Amino acid sequence: MMTSTMVKTNTNGKHRIVSGLCLLAVLFCVLTLTGCKGNQPRDFKTIAADGSMSQAQKVEEILSGMSLEEKVGQMILAGVAGKELDPTAQGLFDRYHFGGVVEFDFNMETIPQVQALNEQLQKVGGEKLPLFIAVDEEGGQVARMRHALTPPPSQLSIAQSGKPELAKKWAMKISPKLKELGFNTNFAPVADLGSFKDRHYSNNPKIAADFVEQAAMGYEESGMLYSLKHFPGIGRGKTDTHKDTVVVDATLEQLNDTDIAPFVRVINRNTNDKQMIMVSHVVYSKLSGQIPASLSPEIMTKLLREKLGYKGIIITDDMGMGAVSRHYKPGDAAVASVIAGADVVMSCHIYENQKETAEALLSAIRKGTISEERINESLRRIIRAKLNLAAPRMGLIIKRSLDE
Repeated sequence: MMTSTMVKTNTNGKHRIVSGLCLLAVLFCVLTLTGCKGNQPRDFKTIAADGSMSQAQKVEEILSGMSLEEKVGQMILAGVAGKELDPTAQGLFDRYHFGGVVEFDFNMETIPQVQALNEQLQKVGGEKLPLFIAVDEEGGQVARMRHALTPPPSQLSIAQSGKPELAKKWAMKISPKLKELGFNTNFAPVADLGSFKDRHYSNNPKIAADFVEQAAMGYEESGMLYSLKHFPGIGRGKTDTHKDTVVVDATLEQLNDTDIAPFVRVINRNTNDKQMIMVSHVVYSKLSGQIPASLSPEIMTKLLREKLGYKGIIITDDMGMGAVSRHYKPGDAAVASVIAGADVVMSCHIYENQKETAEALLSAIRKGTISEERINESLRRIIRAKLNLAAPRMGLIIKRSLDE
């Protein structure tokens, strides 16, 4: 009787062991087939293509998988020195994870060369998130690679037609050409009233707003990220911020009735994830004393964010311009700008300045001068814009993946 009981017990124990081993085997197979999704972070393309998630959920999943260095890098728009990615630039992208780059004529020679450069940039810099690859293709006097890329007419000549829809037509015409070269961001249109020479649509705020809005619609329908510039309007300036300080003494009431109107027209479209607003380095003395707009909380946070309700990306003009670089160290300017409300700091000409910008921001966060939650606010805007850029291409990406 005793022996029989022991045999029965041993048999049951063996059954439990076998059952447990079978369950483990099944779990192993499931994890193998799914790639252990519970333990491995998904990449940007996978998250962007996930139709079961809301945009907010996608943003939070991407954000949660980023290191502090990767977050800070996304807030810097850099540049490269030549027509290919040199070792110094590659080292900076590898170390600081810059979120974007802007190119100039000295970067651009032929269509195949630009395509190769932009492909290389995305491969090196876009590992975690795709890069913003930007260009200033306003038309008229500000246009790149004219010998190979026919520029739009100047904004002033477009406005002289009296047909705002022509601004939309040209935005939709230039966008595919830029995309073919690998660009996804155009620093246009100029929303200033009476900017230098022919870089503006009009001195009349309503006419300018009509044309700026149509250009914005053209870029939006083309899937091209665009940037209104240069908030809150540089048309009143008498000199050039590329060289040194420019002071405008207009009151907020005066600016509201004139210079700000074209920006407000587009802001009210509520297409925040499809645009940036570039802030100038002009000093608006009645608004922020002697502080340039690009370093001013009164202009970027109180006016643009709170009063006007803008929810998209705020980007500075190039911090290497004389109005800032003659009076502030690169790192100090970057920290002040982010504290004031900028999401992206542009440092696009000097490698050492790009390094100093990144190191200063990292140091400010580690010391608590800037909170990581403040950085996360900017990252959410940046990620939303990059998801929006990815959306029109997701079907093609999925098809290519299936074909492969």
